[in-house]
Amino acid sequence: MDNLRHHLTLYLRLLGAQIRSQGAHRTSFILDALGSLLITAAEFAALALVLPRFGGLGGWTLGEICLLYGLAELAFVLMDILFGGFDAPNLSAHVRSGSFSTFLLRPAPLTLQVFASDFALRRLPRVLLAAAIAAYGLLHAPLAAGPETAALLTAAVLGMICFFGGLFVIGGTLTFWTVDSVEAMNALTYGGRTLISYPMDIYSAWLRRTFTYLIPAAFLSYLPALHLLGRPLPDGLPDWAALIGPLAGPLVLAGAFVFWRVGVRHYQGTGT
Repeated sequence: MDNLRHHLTLYLRLLGAQIRSQGAHRTSFILDALGSLLITAAEFAALALVLPRFGGLGGWTLGEICLLYGLAELAFVLMDILFGGFDAPNLSAHVRSGSFSTFLLRPAPLTLQVFASDFALRRLPRVLLAAAIAAYGLLHAPLAAGPETAALLTAAVLGMICFFGGLFVIGGTLTFWTVDSVEAMNALTYGGRTLISYPMDIYSAWLRRTFTYLIPAAFLSYLPALHLLGRPLPDGLPDWAALIGPLAGPLVLAGAFVFWRVGVRHYQGTGT
């Protein structure tokens, strides 16, 4: 317990240094935050303005899609804030310059240092916008209020944070071999976030099954949403699959950190 308390205190101190550093240039920080917010706002506005003209998308109403979109965006932005240090462009810069060796020499846990190496406060406005979109979906989707709904939605968000965090860790670990970031991982990470922001049944069968059984993205939010909306699960899956679906996220994250340990053992410094 004392060790955990020490690590938490150290993490908070490292975050404090990050926050002070970002706050030193307020104009740049505000412009970055506004730019990040406007991108998400413009993307959602296009959906909200166009969708009512067609009466829905694949049988899903605007409120139901807002639920999917808001949960996916909320989870992804929170993950991006927490796991930003593992993002391949950030980690590859440390590998390329040799500054990753500094992490290894410091008397602090390596993983904790990487977690605290990039804490992008400029994304906080996107968290608020995503929460507002999800709240609109909760109000306009036919959901039954109750502890089961709250628990399953919370589990879905936490599962998505773990899932996409795991993809960040995998993508960052690959830079120990490739040095530069791997574009295929960006397609899985950012493309996967976009894909699960909408109902999976609007996609072709092969794509839906790929992101359900091979890459378990659909288990994170789509299946729980179907269950809460009283819709049948795809491919004859039993109802309990929606309840355990969010567990896919922690499993991916656990596997990612096993791969991370392998990558760290194979890391070779620049010699500078």
